[in-house]
Amino acid sequence: MKIMVAPDSFKGSLSAMEAAQAMAEAIQELDSQAETILLPAADGGEGTMSTMVEATGGKLVAQQVEDPLGRKVSACYGILGDGKTCVIEIAEASGLMRLKQHERNPVTASSFGTGELIKSALDAGFRNYIIGLGGSATNDGGAGMLEALGMKFLDRNGGVLTRGGGALGELAEIDVSGFDRRISQSTFVIACDVENPLVGEQGASAVFGPQKGASFETVQKLDANLRNFAGIVEQQAGISLHDKKGAGAAGGAGGAMQAFFLGEMRRGVDVVLEAISFQEQLETVDLVVTGEGKTDSQTLSGKTPLGIAEAGKNAGKPVILISGIVDSESYSLLAPYFTEIHSVVGGDVTTEQSIADPYLHLKVKTQKVFKPYLKK
Repeated sequence: MKIMVAPDSFKGSLSAMEAAQAMAEAIQELDSQAETILLPAADGGEGTMSTMVEATGGKLVAQQVEDPLGRKVSACYGILGDGKTCVIEIAEASGLMRLKQHERNPVTASSFGTGELIKSALDAGFRNYIIGLGGSATNDGGAGMLEALGMKFLDRNGGVLTRGGGALGELAEIDVSGFDRRISQSTFVIACDVENPLVGEQGASAVFGPQKGASFETVQKLDANLRNFAGIVEQQAGISLHDKKGAGAAGGAGGAMQAFFLGEMRRGVDVVLEAISFQEQLETVDLVVTGEGKTDSQTLSGKTPLGIAEAGKNAGKPVILISGIVDSESYSLLAPYFTEIHSVVGGDVTTEQSIADPYLHLKVKTQKVFKPYLKK
């Protein structure tokens, strides 16, 4: 039997590759004749870059850039195994993972470091990009990223704005004359599973601002600032970001990408599966196993296991789900997509035990699930 092992990361416990290795070991110990293909996957969120680099045999390139608060940090961009495609996650330089809880402040947080990573990759000669927009700490409409690439954001007196979403209310003009010309010579695929508009009740500030440290009053201010930003962008670029689908991703960076990079925005898991040649490998296997840290109704909004289940169904391949935790109330919603659904936590395994030794417990669960399929 030939089995594809294609989990996402078990957030906070195992990387996608570590989860795949645990599953593959379990299968090999049951049946040494079983063939496994490890193809860890992701959906455009945090961890997508490293997952894609590992899956394609690529490499990471480290650069010194600014974190959301302007401090110098080492951050990476990825080069896929084809040697031509560059992957950049906004979370890598400008993500919440860069900040302690008390440091979260979307008023001052900037996406400048992400722009620095793009510029470094441009300098290295790359022109084909995949941009992952999950996990940002920012609410600056992508202005910091654009500034790092040569744009200037000016107030009514011609002064340069300070960075962060808190200053965008003072924006009067965007000077695009210094914008890096190599951007127009490059292709950008934006991996994102967020469809929120830039402003309003479902916009970047209202939906994602609180998790980035914004109070109710701050959310109102940030939303007004992004509305002003969108108005200036519309005047100068002729594109309205206010209600544009996906413009609210990554604190509005999704809007900046659509306005100034002419990027193609696609569901993250589809971008990843295409980049790692998932479909070609899928045709050669008998069965697929996937999983993630927690599976619930949110998985159906475009998370990795859903994308894999859809691909498996289209190809007529069984897809088994083994996740750290599966929400019992979501079973009926999930059942139509998977051949089997299993949770590591449950029975004699507690959440605490699973977190303490996630590799072991995922391996043990995988063996229990696959025992009926494989010979000793």
